[in-house]
Amino acid sequence: MKFTHTATVAAPRDKVWARIMDIPSAARCVPGVASVRASGKDKYQGTLAVQIGPVRLVLDGDFVMTARDEQAGTASLKADAKDSRVGGAIRATMDLALAEKEGQTEVKIATDLAVMGRLGEFGQAVIKRKADQLMGDFAECLARQVMTAR
Repeated sequence: MKFTHTATVAAPRDKVWARIMDIPSAARCVPGVASVRASGKDKYQGTLAVQIGPVRLVLDGDFVMTARDEQAGTASLKADAKDSRVGGAIRATMDLALAEKEGQTEVKIATDLAVMGRLGEFGQAVIKRKADQLMGDFAECLARQVMTAR
């Protein structure tokens, strides 16, 4: 499944970039993130608790920053997580692009998501709706964090 989410943050690109590149801080803006900790250079481990339809998942996994170009305002992340209780896993590649427009920053995140095992039974529409909700909440929180850090 492929998703693209775009949000506008009322702050300059350099401030938004700095906040997003602080992975543990940025991760706190994703609803349901229970923990994120560094596990090496540009590598992290984390837990996400999320409800999709009637099922509550606890996804434990790893993610790594695979590319980062501050000048261009682009970065790529790869994530692998599984829920051993429900029996399924996700694999995602996310490409991030920041563009400054009139003192604001447009944040574009393109995600390529593979859902494996029983998690795939939820259907694309349900998964997309949850992804849209998570990304919308992430963008709002990120904007609040950047504004209060000024």
